[in-house]
Amino acid sequence: MNLLPKSSKEFGSVDYWEKFFQQRGKKAFEWYGTYLELCGVLHKYIKPRERVLVIGCGNSELSEQLYDVGYQDIVNIDISEAVIKQMKERNASRRPQMSFLKMDMTQMEFPDASFQVVLDKGTLDAVLTDEEEKTLQQVDRMLAEVGRVLQVGGRYLCISLAQAHILKKAVGHFSREGWMVRVHQVASSQDEVLEAEPRFSLPVFAFIMTKFRPVPGSALQIFELCAQEQGKPVRLESAERLAEAVRERQQYAWLCSQLRRKAGLGSVSLDLCSGDTGEPRYTLHVVDSPTVKPSRDNHFAIFIIPQGRETEWLFGMEEGRKQLAASAGFRRLITVALHRGQQYDGMDSVQAELSTRVMELAPAGMPPQQQVPFLSVGGDIGVRTVQHQDRSPLSGDYVIEDVQGDDRRYFRRLIFLSNRNVVQSEARLLKDVSHRAQKKRKKDKKKQRPADTPEELPPAPGQSIDKSYLCCEHHKAMIAGLALLRNPELLLESPLALLVVGLGGGSLPLFVHDHFPKSRVDAVEIDPSMLEVATRWFGFAQSERMKVHIADGLDYISSLAGGEAPPLYDIIMFDVDSKDPRLGMSCPPPAFVDQPFLQKVRNILTHEGVFILNLVCRDVALKDSVLAGLKAVFPVLYVRRIEGEVNEILFCRLHAGQKLATPELLEKAQALERTLRKPGRGWDDSYVLSDMLKTVKIV
Repeated sequence: MNLLPKSSKEFGSVDYWEKFFQQRGKKAFEWYGTYLELCGVLHKYIKPRERVLVIGCGNSELSEQLYDVGYQDIVNIDISEAVIKQMKERNASRRPQMSFLKMDMTQMEFPDASFQVVLDKGTLDAVLTDEEEKTLQQVDRMLAEVGRVLQVGGRYLCISLAQAHILKKAVGHFSREGWMVRVHQVASSQDEVLEAEPRFSLPVFAFIMTKFRPVPGSALQIFELCAQEQGKPVRLESAERLAEAVRERQQYAWLCSQLRRKAGLGSVSLDLCSGDTGEPRYTLHVVDSPTVKPSRDNHFAIFIIPQGRETEWLFGMEEGRKQLAASAGFRRLITVALHRGQQYDGMDSVQAELSTRVMELAPAGMPPQQQVPFLSVGGDIGVRTVQHQDRSPLSGDYVIEDVQGDDRRYFRRLIFLSNRNVVQSEARLLKDVSHRAQKKRKKDKKKQRPADTPEELPPAPGQSIDKSYLCCEHHKAMIAGLALLRNPELLLESPLALLVVGLGGGSLPLFVHDHFPKSRVDAVEIDPSMLEVATRWFGFAQSERMKVHIADGLDYISSLAGGEAPPLYDIIMFDVDSKDPRLGMSCPPPAFVDQPFLQKVRNILTHEGVFILNLVCRDVALKDSVLAGLKAVFPVLYVRRIEGEVNEILFCRLHAGQKLATPELLEKAQALERTLRKPGRGWDDSYVLSDMLKTVKIV
C-alpha cells in the first residue's frame, strides 16, 4: 500500500491527509521521532501545568504519552475528520481531559492568548512544501494564528528537519515579530545511530519561538542555537549565522549517514565544537583500511593523539594516518586531535565526552553493543603547557607551548595560530628542567586546572633550552650542507661567514654560532616580535659573532649586493615562510626565488660558497619552475627531500666543476663530523651528518 503523495504539494491538501489516515488505519504515524526520542526537548520547554495546543496532531501517540506523564491540559487539532474521529475513540475513556477537534490551523476558533504552548511535530514541514506565493500565504496565516492564540511568554515548539526554506520562513517571521528564536538539535537514539538505513539523512531540530511583549521602536532580535540536548544555548549574531550553524550540523549528519553506509570515502575530517562556546574542541580524521579482514573485534577504534603531537607525520599527514590505521589493525580508525585553549581532565573524561558522538561515525556492519576501544600513546592524552601567547603585527597571533614528546622529553614550540598545525620553531628542554616541571605537575594534579594553564618554569625560560640539539629535520639537513665547503675538517678553525634569512626561534643560527667558534653570523628577520620570542623563550642571544638585522630579507640582500664592495658569505641560508596561505609554496615567498633576486644572492656568495634553501611547495608545476630558475643561476643544484614532510632542502653552488658524487659528499660529511665529535664539543650523538646527505640527488 503506497501512502506517499505523487507530489510534495499534496502534503498541504485536506484530501490527501483524509485518504492517508483512512488507508493507514489505527497504526500510529510518528513523523520525526517517537515520544522517547523527543521527550528530552519537550520536557525542557513544556511545564506539566501549562495549556498545550497540538496542531496537525494526526494519529501520533505523542499527545497521549505526554498526557500519561502528567501533561493533561492538551488540545489537539487536525484538518482530517477521519483521524480526529479515530483519536477521539482511542482516548475517550483512558484520557478524558484531552480533547480532539477538527479545525483548520490557519483559521482557529480559539480566543486570543488561549495557550502557553503550541506544539507542532512536522506540520510546518508538511505545509511549507515550496516557496510559491499561494503556499507562503497559507504559512503566513498559520504562523499568525499561532502567534494569536499564544500568551505572552508562551512558546511555539516546532519539530522540523529545518530545511533551508523552512528555517528561513519560521525564523524570519517570528524574529520580525520580536520573538526570541532558539533552534535546538534533537539527539538521535543509539538504535538509530547504528541502523544501516536511518530514517532521515537530515537531523531533527526543535524550533522554540518565545513570544515577547511588543516594544515600540525596539529592533532587538535574539537568535540562539542549542547543539546538544543538555547543552547551554549559544547566542548568535544574526539569522544568517543561525542558518549557517544549522547547515553545518546537517552536513555532519549527512556525512555520518554516508560513513554508516560505506567505507573508503577518501580523506574525511571534521571538527567537533564545544556546545557552550562553539569553539573547535576536537579534530577527527576518519581512516578506513579496506585490506583489513573483518572480525568481531576489529570493526572500529578511536585513537587519541597526545596533546602537542598532532603536527607529527604519523598523526598530521594523511599517509601517516593510513600507516597508523594499518598497524592498528582496525577496519576504521578515527584519530582525534585535542585543541589548545580547551580544558581536558584526562583520558577517562575525553572518552566519556566522545563516546556517543564517535558512534555516529561507526562503519556499517558493526555489531550492536560492541565496545569501541580508545587507543593512545602511553595510555594518556599527553601534556601541553602554554607558556606565552601574544600577537605580532606582522605574523599575527602566536603561542609558545611546551609539549611532552615520545621519549618523555619536553619540547618548546612556536606556533603561528594562522597555521596552527605547523611547528614554526622547536627546541628541546634540558632534562633537569623537564623533570622539575613533571614533579610540579604531579603535585598539582588534584587541582583540576586547565590543560593549557602555564606552569611556573624557571624565571628565565631561555636558559632551559638544550642548544646542542636540533629538533627540525630540515635544520639538520641545512647544517649538513656546510660539509660541501672546501676542507670541512678545518671549518672549526677557519673564519666562516654566514647569512641566515629567517630567524624564528633562532635555533639554526645559534647552532652554527655555538659549534663553529670562528663563525660570524648575520641573521635577518623582518618581524621584531620574533627576535623577542627567540631571546626570551628559545635561549637566543646576540654577540660579537652573532648579529640580528630587523629588515626585509629582500631589501637587505639587495642593499648588500648593490654596494661598491659587497660582503661575501661562505654560506647563505633561506628559512623564511610566506604569509600568504593562498600560494602553493609556503616557503620561501616567491619573490625570494625570482631570477633577478637570485642573481643578487649569487653576487654576495664566495667562489666556494653554498646557497642553502628550505623549499616547501605542494604545487608540482610551481616547484619545477623554481628548480629551473635556480638551475639557471646556480649550475650545481642538489635536492634533499625530508622524509614524511613536504620540505626539500636545496644546496646550490656557483660552478659546474664543484659537482660531487654521493660517495664524495658522504666522505666530506664524515670528515666534518669527526671534528665536531671531539671531546668537549657538546655534539649530539643522535645527529649523524652523513645520514643527511645519503639521499641527496643532483638536479
